[in-house]
Amino acid sequence: MSFTNPGPQATAEILKNSSTIAVVGLSDNPARTSFQISEAMQKAGYKIIPVNPKVTEVLGKKAVSSLQDIEEKIDIINVFRRSEFLPEVAREAKAIDAEAFWAQQGVFHPEAYEELKDSKQEVIMDSCIKVAHATLL
Repeated sequence: MSFTNPGPQATAEILKNSSTIAVVGLSDNPARTSFQISEAMQKAGYKIIPVNPKVTEVLGKKAVSSLQDIEEKIDIINVFRRSEFLPEVAREAKAIDAEAFWAQQGVFHPEAYEELKDSKQEVIMDSCIKVAHATLL
């Protein structure tokens, strides 16, 4: 398996053409990285949908238990789960009509790419969406 993230121009296009981010594993704890990065993306103008069965609300938005519970169009699925859970999230993501599947910095699993390589979703792994946004836009 050979996986390479999209180049800077393609990544910038994903960010420019997106407005809604479903954040899998978003914590309601302001000290957690998932909260801080999602808050920054929300302040940058993105709509955040928290996906976490253990919380009811994050960043003023009602949380959902799974990606399948989201009833609106999702542009980016941003994942804050440990790498070993990434294939499971990728399988769930295949059923969602999203433009991109984005696993945060430090999160990578070759099986997740194998799950999604034939889908229309652009796959980005081991990359911080906030850093990409700050450096590319």
